[in-house]
Amino acid sequence: MEYDVLIIGGGACGLMCAVQAGYLGKRVAVLERNDKLGAKILISGGGRCNYTNLYTAPTNFISENEHFCVAALHQWSVDDTIHFFEQQDIAGQEKTLGQLFPTSNKAKDVVAVFERLLKELGQRVILEAEVKSIEKNPATGSFQVMFHHKDRLESLEAPKVVMASGGLPIAKLGASDFSLRIAKQFGLAVTATAPALVPLTITGKDAEWFSALAGNSIFSKVWNNRASFEENILFTHWGLSGPAILQISSYWNPGELIWIDLLPKQRIAQLIQLEREKGGKRLLAQLLQDHFTKKFTEALGKFLPIDKKIASVGKQDVKLMEQVIHRFEVKPAGSKGYDKAEVMRGGVSTEELSSKSLEAKKCTGLFFGGECVDVTGWLGGYNFQWAWASGYVIAQHL
Repeated sequence: MEYDVLIIGGGACGLMCAVQAGYLGKRVAVLERNDKLGAKILISGGGRCNYTNLYTAPTNFISENEHFCVAALHQWSVDDTIHFFEQQDIAGQEKTLGQLFPTSNKAKDVVAVFERLLKELGQRVILEAEVKSIEKNPATGSFQVMFHHKDRLESLEAPKVVMASGGLPIAKLGASDFSLRIAKQFGLAVTATAPALVPLTITGKDAEWFSALAGNSIFSKVWNNRASFEENILFTHWGLSGPAILQISSYWNPGELIWIDLLPKQRIAQLIQLEREKGGKRLLAQLLQDHFTKKFTEALGKFLPIDKKIASVGKQDVKLMEQVIHRFEVKPAGSKGYDKAEVMRGGVSTEELSSKSLEAKKCTGLFFGGECVDVTGWLGGYNFQWAWASGYVIAQHL
């Protein structure tokens, strides 16, 4: 056999795995269905690539086994990621909340690192290779991978296979459930999947109200009974987006409510009291416009007596204000789906994999890494850190 390992997928996990395997003297072939490597890396962070997060911890990941990611994140830390890229002349700059971007602000520089290293290490990359089947030879224990390449059906054989073909989001980049199908083929359980880090939709009687506010962005606290995030929300023609909404979407299920504190750093009752002490001559609308746009203030008129003078605002009015401003209730109809999701929640069950090596317990030589595993990070570089870490860990155990 020509190769020690075949890596299915040339994204973050597959690329890191191929490079690290090369450092260990392993001969690798990367099979990527797109016509270029790192398609999802290239569009991440608006084309700037938020390649890790300085504050990465196991608590930033969603999984049926919250401890599963600990071993991989310990073996390949954020410092390891930073050092790896710095050695390749990519320095990081911190933006908000620990998010690290290349100083060049160019995602293509990140992909170029791997393209160069794979070439230097003599690793083979086969682009436009759509893998059709993976079979294990019971006699030899090796894997045969069949794939379409330039209108031909080809095959390669190796003792080990790494499934790093990602999840379901962004079909136009070649996303598919292939890793999940392969897992099931080899008898591995798959945790239910759903779009994550995804905008939420509003339909019915409230749809027009949200749509009319499209473009308004408000720093808010968004929460449900599982999680809470303080970042911006963005009103859209279809409902809600923005970092705080994307974050809570990973903890939300259809039919559930979410709540929004539209003024998390202050209390509306205290602001009203301060106005009263000044005479309370201003209208409620004027007070609200100290904190929100005129358009959003007017929209709040649907729920609040914004044309009332603050001096005449009663206790019931204040209670209503607190309810609307600090506990705005939303029942999303759904999400924008996989095409607009940044990642997939769920995936190959962590019960089926060794946390130290990410090898399938039921199938020697078969590894799963990156997004196809039931480990989903928050918005802000955490999913990249998991991808680099899982790629590194697999490489150490090939």
